[in-house]
Amino acid sequence: MKALMLKMVQFMKPALNLFNKGETKVVEFLERKNRTTALFLAPYIILFFTFIVVPVVVAFALSFTYFNGIQAPRFNGIDNYLFILTEDEIFMKTILPNTLLFSFIVGPGGYVLSFMLAWVLSQITPKMRTFLALIIYSPSMTAGVAIAVVWRIMFSGDEQGLTNSFLLRLSLINEPLQFLQNPDYLMPIMILVSIWSSMGVGFLAILAGLLNVNKDLYEAAYMDGMRNRLQEIFYITIPSIKKQMLFSAVMSIVGTFSAGAIGVALSGANPTPQNSGQMIINHIEDYGILRSEMGVAAALSVMLLLLILGFSKFFQKILKEDD
Repeated sequence: MKALMLKMVQFMKPALNLFNKGETKVVEFLERKNRTTALFLAPYIILFFTFIVVPVVVAFALSFTYFNGIQAPRFNGIDNYLFILTEDEIFMKTILPNTLLFSFIVGPGGYVLSFMLAWVLSQITPKMRTFLALIIYSPSMTAGVAIAVVWRIMFSGDEQGLTNSFLLRLSLINEPLQFLQNPDYLMPIMILVSIWSSMGVGFLAILAGLLNVNKDLYEAAYMDGMRNRLQEIFYITIPSIKKQMLFSAVMSIVGTFSAGAIGVALSGANPTPQNSGQMIINHIEDYGILRSEMGVAAALSVMLLLLILGFSKFFQKILKEDD
């Protein structure tokens, strides 16, 4: 029995040596691969840490200080947050409601419109799809120029403005309306322009997801009793592109909550008339740049970050992948 065991060990020894050598080579390969991966990721990690992590940490720290940009920061606890919530009447009365109203309309509105347009484009021929997708996507790249050239001319407050000219010809108004200087009109125009220019990378992500849905799923669903295109969208399409929809939702949230320049660009004034187009971003610039109250500006930026994170988590729960 011992002789048999010794023979088996001697027989298996070369195989064990070969296995050990192979294992060593695999480990060396993985180490080289990890080093290569780390080398390629290093620029992104450095830039992300430098321009994202460090500013967030610094802003969070400065939000608990009094800092005017000249003297050294002086710790004051939560005074900045208490000031914003209890003493800053403009923030609670105008800034926060404007931001939430703008975000609740532009965010979901642009998101739903992105899905609808992407779904329509996914049903047509590739050449026409490419042409129309470029047209729909282009406003997100040229929004700043378009606001200055197109929309300000369209809603100009004189007779040369396209909207005023049209209404005067129809005798619906007797004199030109100051659309961009009137608090009653500025926010609706901001929402219209923002939705028009909201078909950005989120729209392209949804379109890419729709084009890669497995067509066999639709055939199997119709064989199992699915009756129409609406059921197709809810039971097949949306579950198949949840990752792309989540990405689009996060981009939409970040874009709408961080918007602010549009009101100033349209009205040509900062602050906008009667603060009708002011949002949190504008308020941060007001405290940080105009008033040099960096601590309050940092506290506002932290509050904005928490709003974005809260809504992002909400959409992640809704669009999370089923286990």
